[in-house]
Amino acid sequence: MLSNKTEGPRRGRSFDSINKFYEEKQLNSGMLISKSTHIALFYTIYTLMDESKDKILSSKKEHAAIVFSLKNEVGGLVKALKLFQDNHVNLLHIESRKSRRRNSELEVLVDCDSDRETLKEIVHLLRKQTSIIAMESHDEFSTPAYDFAEVPWFPKNISDLDKSACRVLMYGSDLDADHPGFKDNVYRKRRKYFADLAMSYKHGDPIPRVEFTEEEVKTWGVVFRELNKLYPSHACKEYVRNLPLLSQFCGYREDNIPQLEDVSSFLKERTGFTIRPVAGYLSPRDFLAGLAFRVFHCTQYVRHSSDPLYTPEPDTCHELLGHVPLLAEPSFAQFSQELGLASLGASDDSVQKLATCYFFTVEFGLCKQEGKLKAYGAGLLSSISELKHSLSDNAKILPFDPKITCNQECLITTFQDVYFVSESFEEAKVRMREFAKMIQRPFSLHYNPYTQSVTVLKDMPSINGVIEELRHELDIVGDALCRLSAHLGV
Repeated sequence: MLSNKTEGPRRGRSFDSINKFYEEKQLNSGMLISKSTHIALFYTIYTLMDESKDKILSSKKEHAAIVFSLKNEVGGLVKALKLFQDNHVNLLHIESRKSRRRNSELEVLVDCDSDRETLKEIVHLLRKQTSIIAMESHDEFSTPAYDFAEVPWFPKNISDLDKSACRVLMYGSDLDADHPGFKDNVYRKRRKYFADLAMSYKHGDPIPRVEFTEEEVKTWGVVFRELNKLYPSHACKEYVRNLPLLSQFCGYREDNIPQLEDVSSFLKERTGFTIRPVAGYLSPRDFLAGLAFRVFHCTQYVRHSSDPLYTPEPDTCHELLGHVPLLAEPSFAQFSQELGLASLGASDDSVQKLATCYFFTVEFGLCKQEGKLKAYGAGLLSSISELKHSLSDNAKILPFDPKITCNQECLITTFQDVYFVSESFEEAKVRMREFAKMIQRPFSLHYNPYTQSVTVLKDMPSINGVIEELRHELDIVGDALCRLSAHLGV
């Protein structure tokens, strides 16, 4: 719960052989993918695999930028560049200009890579016929020295969430004076019971099953019944598609509050997300960190019965009815995880901007479907009044642009001043990916779904590991395409 210049293909023979294959044989009329698509896929696979290989090999080379001057005469530049050719030095970029020191000379910038000893020999030979002005040599693929002690702590394994899930900022078992249940000692005691369950939970434990009181079930029932009247016309199609599955497999009914363990098992099979009980509000950093591991921190308590259609903080009605149906949607689950991954190790300012984008998408986002506005934000899908308001003519709606959205004020106790709309989850994902690239971090991260951990990509060895994984995945795709072609008899 959140508080608020290109080269041609190097494998020409592979590409040509595929093209020749299609020239000799005609595709059956039942072919599922076109020739051009099939070739493009193979071409992409082989090109990416070769580029990956080249990067691995080039990481063993010294990268240098050399600036030298020579007389502006016919053949002078050719003689200088021949030194590189004779010594088998790879030239990456060449640029020349008229010398600012002497009008009779040229200044030449050569960007190249080779082994260290060969580069030293090149410099020695260049000095005999040119004047070297500057040379900058560095390892092209190493990360500059950086004090990682300056990076805020972040979990690297799903079990590390045990260290942050108990850092509750608001509510939990304590209530503000304006909370509907502040003067209700029975309710406060009940809230402490739920808080204690969450605080004692550790990764790998089954989520404790709760016997809800008659009053709690009645409160849930009111919320469930009234919201279900609006979902067909107000909720996005992905939400409407998944809600019946939750009724079928998790006991979503007006007279029954689903158990978090059942919901967690269902989500894990659908999208790899799991539920973790939490006592109350977490900081944006801690909440987003959970999403990075496809973990959704979820409350288990029920709002106060005196006002079933209002709650000052997210309760289990908000979590189970607002969030869970879309966490069962693969594209939305990926969008949520990418937001979380972008937050790991980021500065406080960057985390706050990501949290604001989360707030106006996952919590209060709108999308367009079949020419109409639909809600996908959990804060809307769990609030009858704001769900109606957000899709009315009274609501101010702007296109979702993370660079703008991240500066919008988040309102907790009133309707939002503005709502942001995306054409689709995919569009929102693409925009958030571009926005995340702007976050200042001295490394990137790679999530391993098998170990449920993240690898810090800060040097070539760690990057090479990911490249090998990518090559393996591309091999699988290539094999699948070959088998498909054989099956279709082409």
